[in-house]
Amino acid sequence: MASVATAPPAGKRPASGGREGDQMVITPLGAGSEVGRSCVHMTFKGRTVLFDCGIHPAYSGMAALPYFDEIDPSAIDVLLVTHFHLDHAASLPYFLEKTTFKGRVFMTHATKAIYRLLLSDYVKVSKVSVEDMLFDEQDIIRSMDKIEVIDFHQTLEVNGIRFWCYTAGHVLGAAMFMVDIAGVRILYTGDYSREEDRHLKAAEIPQFSPDICIIESTYGVQQHQPRHVREKRFTDAIHNTVSQGGRVLIPAFALGRAQELLLILDEYWSNHPELHKIPIYYASPLAKKCMAVYQTYINSMNERIRNQFAQSNPFHFKHIEPLNSIDNFHDVGPSVVMASPGGLQSGLSRQLFDKWCTDKKNTCVIPGYAVEGSLAKTIINEPREVTLANGLTAALHMQIFYISFSAHADFPQTSGFLDELRPPNIILVHGEANEMGRLKQKLITQFDGTNTKIVSPKNCQSVEMYFSSEKMAKTIGRLAEKIPEVEEKVSGLLVKKGFTYQIMAPEDLRVYTQLSTANITQRIAVPYSGSFEVIKYRLKQIYESVEPSTEEPDVPALIVHERVTIRLDSDSYVTLQWSSDPISDMVSDSVVAMVLNIGREGPKVVPVEEAAKTEEETEKVARKVVHALMVSLFGEVKVAEEGMLIISVDGAVARLDGRSGDVDCENAALKERIKTAFRRIQGAVRPIPLSAS
Repeated sequence: MASVATAPPAGKRPASGGREGDQMVITPLGAGSEVGRSCVHMTFKGRTVLFDCGIHPAYSGMAALPYFDEIDPSAIDVLLVTHFHLDHAASLPYFLEKTTFKGRVFMTHATKAIYRLLLSDYVKVSKVSVEDMLFDEQDIIRSMDKIEVIDFHQTLEVNGIRFWCYTAGHVLGAAMFMVDIAGVRILYTGDYSREEDRHLKAAEIPQFSPDICIIESTYGVQQHQPRHVREKRFTDAIHNTVSQGGRVLIPAFALGRAQELLLILDEYWSNHPELHKIPIYYASPLAKKCMAVYQTYINSMNERIRNQFAQSNPFHFKHIEPLNSIDNFHDVGPSVVMASPGGLQSGLSRQLFDKWCTDKKNTCVIPGYAVEGSLAKTIINEPREVTLANGLTAALHMQIFYISFSAHADFPQTSGFLDELRPPNIILVHGEANEMGRLKQKLITQFDGTNTKIVSPKNCQSVEMYFSSEKMAKTIGRLAEKIPEVEEKVSGLLVKKGFTYQIMAPEDLRVYTQLSTANITQRIAVPYSGSFEVIKYRLKQIYESVEPSTEEPDVPALIVHERVTIRLDSDSYVTLQWSSDPISDMVSDSVVAMVLNIGREGPKVVPVEEAAKTEEETEKVARKVVHALMVSLFGEVKVAEEGMLIISVDGAVARLDGRSGDVDCENAALKERIKTAFRRIQGAVRPIPLSAS
């Protein structure tokens, strides 16, 4: 069960009442109530995941980056990139090369291949100053060495974080990531589409519901027109324009929707012989490389394309020519040009727009989502004038068509996707504030009565959730062969890996883990030149179990507490030997301390005949020692006649006979304490006769 609360920006959160270890914090660093610079930061159980690492296409320089200054990049364990689009992957070279990030980065094979091409093209076409350049070609090359690949449905684990991915549709290689930390599952959709198009599969539905779904809301409550209607509007607009001698500009990024549109155009031109003399240009320096990548990953596409590929290469277009630069373009008569970038902010698409926008015979078809702040978004509303790249204004006479082939989910797809998954917590990202707000209200209505929580945080606004979980350890190996009875104890080694716990027999450790067991035998020599019987006497006063060792009958030896063996190997020292473990180490430490103490302060051993001569003196010393020790133990102790000691403790009075050890006291507990103390003191102060050895 999770409790959800929105919080202030990261780094400014108040103290919470939940347990920190069970608190999950999800913070959009980009794409929070906006489209662009997708980047979502998540922490849970001391683990940190970053989803996507994009830029905002409408901005340049540092302003285009996600809010990286709100986090500590060095604390991130894993960075997962869903697909190659700039708004999801273009700040990756900056983040990997120019921050303190030390974690691991994963994306699919196709995404990595296209990321390299697309980012190189982005660097070349970006018309920004050197100061505003976030990274260069060398940064991209170095970042490639740090990126690892993951196959669809392959499960990987990094520092206790398990994750795998599903097909997302949208573009070639696009993935949705499922992350599992301590049994709590988070699905991050990235951009996805549940509609199969001419070359891509539809997004998969995960086989189980996540605890949290972080989902795009690009189109809010809008509903796409049927595909065949959009294709007809697209081809009609182009056909009508070129028939009247006009030129058609289709601004689109070099990879992604461009390939879908080229398939549509090539098929349409094949079916209309009257158009064969009108050229279609795919204007991108990446044209040939892009096609090579798409041909390489043909098996990642849908069945229609795979079947077609068996006959002929569907991406070997008959009616489409590559165009590397505007210098090679002979602008004579009608033509169709597909040029990047899709937002018209720079590059070849902007050059052609500035050249053609004043002629009413010409047409610009916007085929994908137009980001707020871009020129593509501005001209959709058909203003009378536009600002050219050189700063001058010009009249906008060309026709503008917005026919979206953007492979983002519309409301019916989002609604159906969430209805099948039924996640208890939904976080909306990647959508303009108004569209996201309308979608949120409609989803609240749809899931009314289901206790589903839906939030739409802004950038740097954290969503906090609390998950209560119980630690469970599973027995494996020989311990799992027998089902224990109720109340029966199971003994073994507890092994923790990530957030899983297992109990196994020591013998199974090598089988089920990369660990192994070992015994450490310790041996120490302690200087000692006295009688071994003194050591035996002292040990029996301290330990209940002190037994003679029978290993070598000629060498005096004792086994203490069934753990430590002490031997008199020489007249000048004793040796201790034990198998190392916490208890044995503690026992051996106490024995060493005792032996050293005997050598330093132990009672002197005198012959019996000498003892007789000094018996009276010894008795006097013994009485003084007994009195002093009793004072240290009980406080007020007075010496009475005939060796009697009067002891007062908390109002209770006891009389102790210093010769016999008899105690007269009404308080039974105090009486027993005094008798025990006296007996031990007597044993310590009386000399041990040599005859005892």
